[in-house]
Amino acid sequence: MHDSVAVAMKQKRGSSMYVALEKQRDGEVQGFVSAGNTGAVMALSTLILGRLPGVERPTIGTFLPSQKGPVLLIDAGANVDSKPSHLAQFGIMGSVFTELMMQRPRPKVGLLNVGEEKSKGNDVSIDAWPLLDRADINFAGNVEGRDILKGTVDVVVCDGFTGNIILKFAESFPGLLKHKFLEFADRGPLHKIWAGLMGKTLKGMIRDWDYQEHGGVPLLGVNGISIIGHGSSTPKAIMNMIFRAKEMLDRRVNETIREAMASATTS
Repeated sequence: MHDSVAVAMKQKRGSSMYVALEKQRDGEVQGFVSAGNTGAVMALSTLILGRLPGVERPTIGTFLPSQKGPVLLIDAGANVDSKPSHLAQFGIMGSVFTELMMQRPRPKVGLLNVGEEKSKGNDVSIDAWPLLDRADINFAGNVEGRDILKGTVDVVVCDGFTGNIILKFAESFPGLLKHKFLEFADRGPLHKIWAGLMGKTLKGMIRDWDYQEHGGVPLLGVNGISIIGHGSSTPKAIMNMIFRAKEMLDRRVNETIREAMASATTS
């Protein structure tokens, strides 16, 4: 976990990560899941599996809960700096992934920004807007941070720097709820009774925030299936990572991304 990406790539070719990805490249297996170092998984997956044609940068997508169901946040940390063309490709890959994995025809895609007007934001966001608008996706324009939990769109596109901050903030939210719940219960006997009655409700509420339910996040854009999990993944999380890999295979996610990227390149 503490090795640099360079060490993992050049000096540890006998690691389980390296060997498993080589087996997928050679057709011996059809998917790869890992709770190892995220940077190493991304680098080795890209190096060994290669990128799908037309993909400039592989990207990580993760689902966050909202008032209208899970919302895909993409990029969630693979690319700290992104070009406008990268954001457009994230939107295309995120649209395909959400449509196939969540069974949502023509999911709505939004570009995360500081305002709804297309003239708002930094240079990258402003230049990415027309690229997303021309892409063969259901582009809904700019969305703001408050729109994520509202479920205004099905896919939220941003660079990995912003996305990872949002992801880590979201992951801390269930802990805050639990803390406030226990704080409430400690106020006295009557509060303990109320807390006991509300316990199951709270567990149900925070279940959607539990990373174990999704297992891991997919690295989209590589020529294979690579699912990245938490370093502290539980057996349940590992199980769900394997299920996600199988679902991606069965629903032909990579084949559809390949077709969508080919269409985007020729249009």
